Amino acid sequence: MRDDRYCSHEETRPVSPILSAVITVGALLGAGWCLLMLTMKGPKGQKVLLGALGLLELVMLAQTVLGIVRVTGAHRHIATGTFVGYLLGSLLILPAAGWWSLAERSRWGVGVLLVGCLVVPVLVVRMNQIWSGYGA
Repeated sequence: MRDDRYCSHEETRPVSPILSAVITVGALLGAGWCLLMLTMKGPKGQKVLLGALGLLELVMLAQTVLGIVRVTGAHRHIATGTFVGYLLGSLLILPAAGWWSLAERSRWGVGVLLVGCLVVPVLVVRMNQIWSGYGA
């Protein structure tokens, strides 16, 4: 059980609040774009969306590198394996969903991409919980 009286504000902050916010907002915007494409006939603009999600993947790669550096440099009482697993696993979600959406030529290919975009913010929230020591 964690005793918050002895935790500094620095210990409860996310690994990088700015990167977490950018990833969350970018993924939710991607999900909104996917939802819009699902209402249209055919996946118009899918390649542009995949390019934008590619940029989001680069931000997620930066978060992964920063997270691994911070977890190896800090003497924190967190579940390091779980945290690094979430970092590395989050890098696989968007490429897998993008590949699947390109392989599936129906509207449901965009639906898979929508689910992938919605999974990313959940993973970011969970990583921040693990980093702060809650739910680890």
